[in-house]
Amino acid sequence: MSLERAKVEIMGTVFWGGFNTALEAANQPGFCVGCHEMRDNVYQELQGTIHFTNRSGVRAGCPDCHVPHDWTRKIARKMQASKEVWGHLFGSIDTREKFLDLRRSLAEHEWQRMKANDSLECRNCHAAGSMDLSRQNPRAAAAHERFLFSGQKTCIDCHKGIAHRLPDMAGVPGWQ
Repeated sequence: MSLERAKVEIMGTVFWGGFNTALEAANQPGFCVGCHEMRDNVYQELQGTIHFTNRSGVRAGCPDCHVPHDWTRKIARKMQASKEVWGHLFGSIDTREKFLDLRRSLAEHEWQRMKANDSLECRNCHAAGSMDLSRQNPRAAAAHERFLFSGQKTCIDCHKGIAHRLPDMAGVPGWQ
């Protein structure tokens, strides 16, 4: 191998190693809540839910629900999330009032994303095939059997607000 080729390979390795290290650092809850918009709004809400505090000690962090696990989808989501960083830098949701004004729109974008990927992030932890319907309340078991197992609906269709407060839901189809 020539010296030039070795240099190119080393630089490529350093670049990709650094890139992946930065990507993983930006994929930690601490990074997400580094912006006060997230820390003071949605992260506070998460702390009071079953996804944060439960008898099993399993805790879902921001990336578990908002960032796909496979590399290609993760990169696409990170590019999409750069708009959120832009919003932080330029103050589009830098106050509680601004956040609440945009909350419905922000939630709808996230619901749409999760619906489009068949609630993939939910399914990373909650496998439909592992559900024991006999241990669920009858209403939940019937809904899972009728809608989830048949593919008519996905997790986010029924579980909006599972980890964060809901915005005003007036006019959301199928929501009472």
